[in-house]
Amino acid sequence: MKKNESAYIFGPVPSRRLGRSLGVDVVPFKTCSYDCIYCQLGRTTNKTMERKEYASLKVIIDEIGNKLKNDPLPDYITISGSGEPTLYSELSSLIQGIKQMTEILVVVLTNGSLLWDKSVQKGICDADLVIPSLDAGDEAEFQCVNRPYTDISFEKMVRGLMEFRQVYNGALWLETFLLQGITAIEGSVKRIAAYAEKINPDKIQLNTVARPPAEDFAFAVSEERMSYFARMFGEKAEVIADYRNIHDEESFSVSREQVYTLLKRRPCSLEDIAFGLSIHRNEAIKHIQELMKEDKIKTETGKNSRFFKVI
Repeated sequence: MKKNESAYIFGPVPSRRLGRSLGVDVVPFKTCSYDCIYCQLGRTTNKTMERKEYASLKVIIDEIGNKLKNDPLPDYITISGSGEPTLYSELSSLIQGIKQMTEILVVVLTNGSLLWDKSVQKGICDADLVIPSLDAGDEAEFQCVNRPYTDISFEKMVRGLMEFRQVYNGALWLETFLLQGITAIEGSVKRIAAYAEKINPDKIQLNTVARPPAEDFAFAVSEERMSYFARMFGEKAEVIADYRNIHDEESFSVSREQVYTLLKRRPCSLEDIAFGLSIHRNEAIKHIQELMKEDKIKTETGKNSRFFKVI
């Protein structure tokens, strides 16, 4: 992606659960401890557990400060982006730096894979809201869906979620991604729900495929079935899967028509769209989602990448 005055922040973009969210991207593209089959950003290219300062803390803080001075204030500042944010070793200092400049709530979106690490727990304890994931109910499903780094087992990951809940005083929302024919099965859902009960989050949010996934065998679950499964999790559960068009073009830095015009010229990968229009990948995929729902574009798998083209 072209680096301009906002190399590490994007938005604010509309989010169904977080309103207007200002994204903060702290690790390089697809640097992650998982390689989830449903990931909207494609396959993980750097699967790792190495924590380090992938980006300059000062630069990120300065970018956020400039954005808050010059643009309407977002509802949340969300640390997420193109990989796993808890791999960023300066996460604690980043959260503290944000809180020194604004009262806007800070959210960390994490896959939850490293919460057994005490330094990771400490690093995000100052966040107002943490949203980790739990997508499987046993080791086999974990390996199938999340494809974790070698040293991360299902038992280790779940233990980390439980331990973090005990030390964290902020709001904890647990996200569970269900996939047709893989985990959207009663037995699987019951196992996941049992672990969710042990973790005891404030909310349980059920999600499924809404944007082109990393693997073409990762299928979405219908809205009716998602509602059925939500009841297995109890009163805390809600379905957050995006079955409607919620992304207002006015909230983005470029229009959906610009994305469509680019694709009319030639098929493009997600990287091509982001670079060509100087926007963040997360902004590009939201436009792609809406264009696909309108049956204006389709996906085509190339040798090393996935491309989007006009129908």
